[in-house]
Amino acid sequence: MSPQTNNKKDSSQTASSAAGARNRPLVVVISGASSGIGHATAVAFAARGARLVLAARSADTLSHVVTECLAAGGSALGIPTDVTDAEAVQKLANRAVSHFGRIDVWVNAAGVGAVGRFDGVPLEANRRVIESNLMGHLHGAHVAMQHFRETGRGLLVNLNSMGGWVGAPFEAAYSASKFGVRGLSESLRAEVADLPNVHICDVASTRVDTPGLAHGANYTGHRLRSVMPVLDPRRVAQAIVALAHSSNPRPVTWLGAAALPSRVANAVTPTLFGRARRWLGARTLNHGQSAPLSDGNLYEPSGDAAIDGGIRSARAEAATAAVVLGTIGLALGWWVGRRSR
Repeated sequence: MSPQTNNKKDSSQTASSAAGARNRPLVVVISGASSGIGHATAVAFAARGARLVLAARSADTLSHVVTECLAAGGSALGIPTDVTDAEAVQKLANRAVSHFGRIDVWVNAAGVGAVGRFDGVPLEANRRVIESNLMGHLHGAHVAMQHFRETGRGLLVNLNSMGGWVGAPFEAAYSASKFGVRGLSESLRAEVADLPNVHICDVASTRVDTPGLAHGANYTGHRLRSVMPVLDPRRVAQAIVALAHSSNPRPVTWLGAAALPSRVANAVTPTLFGRARRWLGARTLNHGQSAPLSDGNLYEPSGDAAIDGGIRSARAEAATAAVVLGTIGLALGWWVGRRSR
């Protein structure tokens, strides 16, 4: 048999293997699967027949999500896991491989938040946000990348937000953690440039209507409300599922009408846009009903398996969108005016 014939046979086997990998049910690990985007993503994958390994701190809420995923058409296993514990995340990966034989997709969706003036938020609370949002993603990425290098294929999805590109006043630790996740993803993408079937993707959205705002730590003394247009978490979930079924997933997926103009405004007129963001953020701190200071779900899970936060409203969303986009437009207009002088 000639070398040319051998090459054709090898190429055919490789193509056949790749096709088989694409057609078989995906094995997906999702952290933060008990509520919000993680919960929505689990159900969306289940509807496509995926085999799911779901992680969150609360066994009770995980049980609820597992039942929902089974009803949607998937296979699901719930494993209580605190992503700040590297050993626990390693055990999560080991359990996924021992139960389903492999990991095709790893979704880092766990996260917490703490809202308040930076010096008014306890240092330990800021540290907990960094540990959960950044170190939790890093722990998941570490075990996922080990497996993907062994198998030669896999998709790592890091759930990010606009806070990883444009700092959010009164959410300093959250923004710091998301900037860190952005750097983690960029670094890993460069590292796996020699592995064509391993992909590192960020999904970055504007504010999403999840229970996170209500369940997060609140050190403002006021009830929190969003001053940004909010997205349906199912839209974010569908974007993640689309990445998993793409032959060439995009590195960063942006979601939300304000995403692009916010990044542009922050790049061209950072001082003015920073003042505008501060004004919008102060509306959240100073105009809500009084509320006690709270650690929220920083140290204990909320026990709520809801996908939605209940803050979406067509009228309110249209109004806040007009305010936000109008502010961005004024910032850009001011900058253009200065440049033309």
